[in-house]
Amino acid sequence: MTTTFEPIEKEKIETLKFPHEEVLVDANLINERNTELNRALALGNLEHTKIKIYFEDDQSRKLVETTVWGVTDKRVILKQGVVIPINRVHKISL
Repeated sequence: MTTTFEPIEKEKIETLKFPHEEVLVDANLINERNTELNRALALGNLEHTKIKIYFEDDQSRKLVETTVWGVTDKRVILKQGVVIPINRVHKISL
């Protein structure tokens, strides 16, 4: 089964609505996501490397290619203060 993620521009993320539910059910996947977010943060701050964030809003699964500027315990912070709730992120890749 292949799940598709529709590309979205970073600037449009602010208009999305995010449910409070966690998208990942496996604790190992959640830990892996946290590790990858910290790696993406380091790459973003040191090398301004763009990464792909696969996430889900209240409508569908989406994909944005951007630089991570910050990570809190609940949010991924992108340029211009755009945020994605961590619990809505499926995975991160280079």
